[in-house]
Amino acid sequence: MVTEPNPYGGEVTVDLSAITANWLELCERHQSGHVGAVLKADAYGLGAGPVGKALATATCWNFFVAQLAEGVALRRTLSHGPMIAVLGGFGPGADQGAGLTPVLNTPQDVDAHRTAGTQGAILHVDTGMERLGLNAEQLAQCGDLTGLRLRYVMTHLACADNPVDPMNSAQAARFAAARARLPGVAGSFANSSGIFLGETFGSELARPGCALYGINPTPGRRNPMRQVMRLTVPVLQIRDVAAGTPVGYGATWVAKRDSRVATIAAGYADGYLRHLSGRGIAIAAGREAPIVGRVSMDLITLDVTDVPELRQGDRVELIGPHQTPDQVADLAGTIGYEVLTSLGARYARRYTTA
Repeated sequence: MVTEPNPYGGEVTVDLSAITANWLELCERHQSGHVGAVLKADAYGLGAGPVGKALATATCWNFFVAQLAEGVALRRTLSHGPMIAVLGGFGPGADQGAGLTPVLNTPQDVDAHRTAGTQGAILHVDTGMERLGLNAEQLAQCGDLTGLRLRYVMTHLACADNPVDPMNSAQAARFAAARARLPGVAGSFANSSGIFLGETFGSELARPGCALYGINPTPGRRNPMRQVMRLTVPVLQIRDVAAGTPVGYGATWVAKRDSRVATIAAGYADGYLRHLSGRGIAIAAGREAPIVGRVSMDLITLDVTDVPELRQGDRVELIGPHQTPDQVADLAGTIGYEVLTSLGARYARRYTTA
């Protein structure tokens, strides 16, 4: 699937074969059970429909989204084969026949779906995140849950990206205790980083998200995942700027030498974080071109003095193989998740399988 070229705006190119390869790598590492895929937030900004289709073709059969509308949209793409679970849950019948699987996060959720006779749900127990899910006391109060025919009992790791954090083992023990109350119900435990914590964190179904999209699930170590996307934007104009000339809002950057400044078609309205003002870089003709001045709503200015061959209409890379989402996030003081999920709707999406 390839959208029309966008010569005047940004393009996000997504390598679906790399996402599939990442999923297969995670399957190899998670020997205790199946591996699903988290496609919430439009597959972390990369397109839940195309990504879901590619993974389903590779025999991924369990998908997770955050909200009901995401699940309904994904079902239209994937037909009625795969499980599509909604992490935020929904009321009985609210999926209007889409065949979605509700995640039950509260005692009220349990009661509503038990009363409605829901056939197939996922029970979320909280083992330390203190976000969604039933704690141990609430789980005990729910009594007999056999009528729900639970597909899985799940929990979510809070500190899996730090393998030495004692929270990991504490959550593993609490999850084991919760599962003991639910004999015969399959478990869903590890997220992306959890898959790399070892056999203790294995279960019948892992739920990776970020690792599928090339974000490093093992911070501080070599990234074992393939990079899957590239963001390029066109140069709209190049101008000569004399030494001492300010550029951009607030005149926050002043040329220290006679310079060439390129204006490119992206800004914070496209999800390129304003915090990258004066910190971010673009890759222009294979070389680094620093962002100068402030990132504005629709435009960014680059110092391309040392890239004399760059011309109007050429494309520069803002995210990609030369600077990954994790590296861009480091410059912005955030995480790769935010970089990807901020990708704007104005970018054309192009999908490749090579």
